[in-house]
Amino acid sequence: MIYFGGSYAKNSHVLRSSASGSPLENPWREISWDTRNKDELLQYMKNFQPQNEEVKAIRVLLYSPVGAGKSSFINSVNNVLQGRMTNDALVSNIASDQSFTKKYQTYKIKKEKGNFYPFVFNDIMGLEDGDGRGVRTDDIKLAMKGHMKDEYKFNPSSPLSEDDLDYISSPSISDRVHVLVCIYSANASEMRSSVLQKMKEIREAASDLGIPQLAILTHIDAACRETETNIRNVYRSKYLKKKMTDFSSHLGIPMNCILPVKNYSHEIQLNPDVDALILSALRLMVDFGDDYANKL
Repeated sequence: MIYFGGSYAKNSHVLRSSASGSPLENPWREISWDTRNKDELLQYMKNFQPQNEEVKAIRVLLYSPVGAGKSSFINSVNNVLQGRMTNDALVSNIASDQSFTKKYQTYKIKKEKGNFYPFVFNDIMGLEDGDGRGVRTDDIKLAMKGHMKDEYKFNPSSPLSEDDLDYISSPSISDRVHVLVCIYSANASEMRSSVLQKMKEIREAASDLGIPQLAILTHIDAACRETETNIRNVYRSKYLKKKMTDFSSHLGIPMNCILPVKNYSHEIQLNPDVDALILSALRLMVDFGDDYANKL
């Protein structure tokens, strides 16, 4: 088992206790909490168009261990861009070591006048411990190359084959993945070595294809008392910084490509501070993916 930023614990209360302590006097990363910054980011998203005219939408592929919050992140982005609570990507609130998502699902986000934003999210089955469980790394590699049709149902026992009806033999530029995003939870202190190995294999395959990569740290409020009390302490939290540093060293993703967010979970109204973190992460995803798509 690989440990990220703490000892193994079965509940978030223990994690928050171990993560307690005075926050850093100065934040180690700057972010603007001004509502004008949020408005500027929202306008940037509304005005965004891919540089490559052949690309219909920047494709963002999310992958993670089970329960890290991929579907919740998609809903959270949708919430911010819609300006209200949504629930397009179904999520489960039941703790389990098996993935709730079973299909390769593409999510578009509605814009004004019936249009859609020119970027999409792909949700997939989660990574599980051991062989023959969870999404197969071979399937993720095929998805990155654009060979997988929407709604393909994952089979942990065997990967998608060229003879399958869900196999795209000649993928377009828009079918391909333009940015790969790893989602992991700040509230999970252990990661099975087999899951980490799968994540490394996926990362190496993306690197071979030249696909840019980011990581999203979720559940920052549940993992740390400072951010639970005030989310603006996110970059003053010693615990979260160590969590990100440990993850960076194990998976190889640079620190400036790791972004902490809080997904919307129990709220019924939007929070501007939650929105600020989500929009900051979204802009990097879209910009990185756009730069890559422009080279294809």
